[in-house]
Amino acid sequence: MTSFFVLASKPARSADPWEAWRAKRAFVLLRHAIAPGTGDPAGMRLGDCSTQRNLSNEGRSQAQRIGSLLRENGIDRAAVHSSEWCRCLDTARLLDLGPVSPQPLLNSFFGRAENGATQTEALRTWLLSPPADLPLVLVTHQVNITGLTSIVPRSGELVLTSINPAGAVSVIGRQSAGA
Repeated sequence: MTSFFVLASKPARSADPWEAWRAKRAFVLLRHAIAPGTGDPAGMRLGDCSTQRNLSNEGRSQAQRIGSLLRENGIDRAAVHSSEWCRCLDTARLLDLGPVSPQPLLNSFFGRAENGATQTEALRTWLLSPPADLPLVLVTHQVNITGLTSIVPRSGELVLTSINPAGAVSVIGRQSAGA
């Protein structure tokens, strides 16, 4: 079993972040797998992957390794929600944990920082009513994860997170499946 780095601002209900996630007391924020570059080309359009920055072969392999890591830690099915960007949708599908639901609240606001606070608060509100009775995986972008947690994750990094009834988010662990 892979070790987890535990980072908690207050004591977690479980010393094991994987157990908290399996018990649906936590959720995973996953930055999409390796997609070389920064941002997107001019003229990027949702739904047209040829206009976007996409996963490399290494990124596709990384996403599959992340899915294996999750299964090694007891999760073979999850409620998977993804940004509508192709690199996120591809990462989410390659996890092989079940159907992937596009969620616009997970879309990047890179280059549009003025949208960040409003979108982050809408995501926080959405998270207060868990969308499924399965462990939750949210595949998104660095700016979204940073906006919610203040963590700057690497490509393919899992940030295990909990949210209390008041909407306060706590990071309880981080894990990488390597590049």
